[in-house]
Parts: sequence; C-alpha cells; structure tokens
Amino acid sequence: MLKTLFVFDRSEAVSAWSAIDDRVMGGVSRSALRFDPAGHAVFCGQVAPDNNGGFASVRASVTPLPAGDIDAIELVVRGDGRRYKLNLRIDRGFDGVNYQAGWVTPAGIWTRLALPLADFRPTWRGRAVADAPALRSACIEQVGLMIADGQFGGFELAIQGIWAAGRGAAQL
Repeated sequence: MLKTLFVFDRSEAVSAWSAIDDRVMGGVSRSALRFDPAGHAVFCGQVAPDNNGGFASVRASVTPLPAGDIDAIELVVRGDGRRYKLNLRIDRGFDGVNYQAGWVTPAGIWTRLALPLADFRPTWRGRAVADAPALRSACIEQVGLMIADGQFGGFELAIQGIWAAGRGAAQL
C-alpha cells in the first residue's frame, strides 16, 4: 500500500518546496524545484565549491505519516547519472539532523526507487550523528532532495512523485 506524499502533476505541487543551498553558509550554489509542463517536477541548479560551498537542496513539510507500518519511501525519478540523497527530518526546524539515503540513477531513464527506512542514516551538516533518535515514520515532518559530495556543476533530477510505502499505509 502507498500513501502519497507528493505528486508533481500540476504546477501548484512545487509551491510548498523551498531551496536551502550552501548560500546559508556563504557558498554560491543555487537550486530550485520547478514544474515541467510535461507533468513532473525538476530539481535543478548548479553546485559550486566557491566559499567552502558544495551542496544544493530543496525541502517541504509533510503531514504526519501512519505510525509503524511504513517500510520505505518510494520515488519515481529520471536522473542525470549523478548521486542524489533523500533527506527526512523529524522536526520542522531549519537546521538539525537529517536522515539521509542516497542513490544513483541511470541518465535519462525513469526509475522507481524504494528506499527502506532502515537505510536512512542520521547526519548533521554532512557528518554522521551517532546518538540521534531512531527514525520512525510517524515522526517525519519534512522531506527533501539534495546533491552534494563534490559533484560540482549543473544538475537535473526529474521527479514524478514521492510515496510512503508499507503494509498499513492507506492508498490515497
């Protein structure tokens, strides 16, 4: 069963998403989540190492998920051959622990991914956090996309939607 978090089939679907790039610490990278009239969103921009930068991200708040029965987060994406991360946050704050899982998609091919919640690792500003609370689906408050790890230059990740998947998630 799937619970829809985001489906990017109309322009209003991207309005809740905000860019949070390395500019918050003096960098010059830029990103956005924009609507493509073909019926999906595009996470795109430029990542630059200038001024100790090196990441670009977007995020949005979500309504609470069901407790316990969510096993994974699913996405349908078309990548550019780069490595991306899905960030999950257990608060609505600006800064703090991100639970991250990464993937690489083949360039130009639509792919359905299932990222098990057990694979998300807690990080803070790119560093592992050993004593972070366990990630539980009922605590997820924000979802985000990120590109980092020395992948400088232009990037483009098309995305059709994001869903919570599990045994007890209600079909919406």
